[in-house]
Amino acid sequence: MDSAIELSDDPARIDLGRVHGWLASSYWTPGIAREAVERQNAGSHCLGAYRSGHGQVGFARMISDRASFAWLADVWVDESVRGQGIGRQMVRWFVEHPDYATVRRFALTTADAHGVYAALGFTPLLRPERVMERLSPEFAAMLRVAP
Repeated sequence: MDSAIELSDDPARIDLGRVHGWLASSYWTPGIAREAVERQNAGSHCLGAYRSGHGQVGFARMISDRASFAWLADVWVDESVRGQGIGRQMVRWFVEHPDYATVRRFALTTADAHGVYAALGFTPLLRPERVMERLSPEFAAMLRVAP
């Protein structure tokens, strides 16, 4: 069986049911509604990772003006194929994509994959005192109790 990974940003190939299942089980969007995943994907540049015989094994999306700023979100690799560099392949695909050639700042949040992103040039905030956020009350409450 071919173990090569194919990356595709064809929206028709995204297995929304699988992506919803992954995200609903994640620490950052536990229990997310399928309709919310549909809206997120509709406003994002989505990427799937596919392995012959396994179907979709990974997902990531970029929210961007495709000129100066891009936010990487929802990078997920199926447990059955983790540790094989698929997450890193997807992130590299985005940061090297011609649509993002003029982007000055790529941003993301992670609780547990710092090494994956550091290997691709991501660093802690250079000036964290300049970064602010506005969280919904529900999300703020979730973050306060999350590990």
